[in-house]
Amino acid sequence: MNDRATDSGAWQVPPERYLECHPPRFGRSFDLSSCYVTVRDGTRIALDVYLPDGRRQDARLPTIVVFTPYYRRFALTEGAPDTVEAAPNAAPYRDAFLPHGYALVVVDTRGAGASFGTRDGFRSPIERDDYYDVVDWLIGQPWSDRRVGSIGVSYVGAAACFLAGTGHPAVRAVAPLFAVWDTYRDHHYPGGLHLNKLAAAYQELMEALDQDRRDLLQRFAYFTEPHFAGPAPVDEDSGGGLLEEAIAEHVANFELPDFIRQLAFTDSGLSYDPDYTIRAVSPFAYAETIREDVAYLCVSGWMDGGGFANGAINRFLSLPVRHKHLLIGPWDHGARTNVSPFRGDQTPQFPLLAECLRFFDHYLKEEPTGLEAEAPVHYFTLGEERWHAADGWPPAAVPRTLHLAPGRELTTAPPDIAGADAYRADYGCGTGAHTRYERLAAFAVETYYDDWHGRDARMLTYTSPPFEDAVPLSGHPIVTIHLAADQRDTGLFVYLEDVDPDGHCRYITEGVFRALHRKVTSAPRYLQCVGPYHSYARTDAMLLEPEVPADITFSLLPTSWRFAAGHRIRLAIAAADRDHFARIPDGRPPRLRVLRGGDTASRIELPLES
Repeated sequence: MNDRATDSGAWQVPPERYLECHPPRFGRSFDLSSCYVTVRDGTRIALDVYLPDGRRQDARLPTIVVFTPYYRRFALTEGAPDTVEAAPNAAPYRDAFLPHGYALVVVDTRGAGASFGTRDGFRSPIERDDYYDVVDWLIGQPWSDRRVGSIGVSYVGAAACFLAGTGHPAVRAVAPLFAVWDTYRDHHYPGGLHLNKLAAAYQELMEALDQDRRDLLQRFAYFTEPHFAGPAPVDEDSGGGLLEEAIAEHVANFELPDFIRQLAFTDSGLSYDPDYTIRAVSPFAYAETIREDVAYLCVSGWMDGGGFANGAINRFLSLPVRHKHLLIGPWDHGARTNVSPFRGDQTPQFPLLAECLRFFDHYLKEEPTGLEAEAPVHYFTLGEERWHAADGWPPAAVPRTLHLAPGRELTTAPPDIAGADAYRADYGCGTGAHTRYERLAAFAVETYYDDWHGRDARMLTYTSPPFEDAVPLSGHPIVTIHLAADQRDTGLFVYLEDVDPDGHCRYITEGVFRALHRKVTSAPRYLQCVGPYHSYARTDAMLLEPEVPADITFSLLPTSWRFAAGHRIRLAIAAADRDHFARIPDGRPPRLRVLRGGDTASRIELPLES
């Protein structure tokens, strides 16, 4: 089994077929040039320009622009084989788009690669001004037809969002792939809990790149090519002197662990700049300046970090634009791996860039692609191993509520008599190193949660009766836990599992949440979501009263999963994930009482499809 779309019936024209019907106009060869562009504050920004070889000299092309902190291109050691790709991050876009008549511009963001300047924060707001100025420059070039799109994965995808948020009139279409909408919820503080190991690992990667520390860079799976020799200088810098000056400036770049710890609440500011909150580095904060004629393709996967799938979905729900599309596949961060435990191929077979090409052909070139006849939402159901189409998110479902019951059961009817189950937080509880989180720090994971069975032995678990028939679940499960604790705060880690008739347990999805943030408020216009909205602001924080019951409701991460006949649902509750999250409260493992039945019926609402 694989993730191809051809026979799914979810598309009128599946992406594989679109490529067949739209052969390339040019070959794979290209013209490459590079230069510095000076932006409004005087900083010199390095960029590469790729143009298809064989084009007419007077031809004007639409441009795809990519803004990256991960090197637009590497220099290569002397004698490197021709097979070594100097631009591993840009090459897939180059090879997908140039043969179809696009120009590609790849930019080192300020403080990175061969660009000058420093970064004062994670996705600094200053970069947005740079993006505007670079687009101003490129639409003035003789090869530009003044129509611009942007694409990228993760940081680079968020940059595409930020570009749209500048309101530049040349920007027509953006494809943020596996990218956040809200940096707090989607990335660093899912559920209000700090992903503490991520910041340290990411900082090491960025130090290796920004300061050309090749000894450090070898620790990261994507950068182990022995012929890589640091960032490539631009054409005018033949001796490399300007590159050395630029790298020297990068030493002043911000350090992520120190930076992100100061932003523990959504209304927290930096100690030296209180107005600089995490909103400033979140694409949603600039949504009101996105022109309504900018088209969006929002892409993610079911194992895409701690909240990147929410980023794609919430962007889709919130965007003030006329044309938007949502695609969620059986993928991890960047779609490097097909994460389905039922897969046949580890490497995704879905031609994602073909779908992106159709998107840009439609909205940049304004060619007839038939895209207007396709459903706006496509998603892949694990276990069924099939793509589906929908008119919106979430798909149509018949919610089914299961209640926590005596005997550690999940039942359709709430228990008549109130009761409670005791659980002492186990701070040795962890989820291992084959999880949704490792890819965020550029660690290679090829098999997801293959070591999950047995981990819930250290958790509080509740299990349903077996399903008589196969049942698909698509959307966000929503859990309500009534609990009392002997501490004034706690982390909650809730896992949804599939238990087969032999008792083998598989991980499906999870939700993490800090009890302090349990207040439910109205979602702002540009942060629409599925399930209850929590502000994660200090002004809304509510400590627990020791031993006094509290009501905590939150959404688990979205998924689409088919339960086979005879399988059961299990809900597992913990209070720590030592492998990924900071402990709450640190050094004080709480004693919890999970209440069930009567007026305190803890439960989970499941979006089961009819």
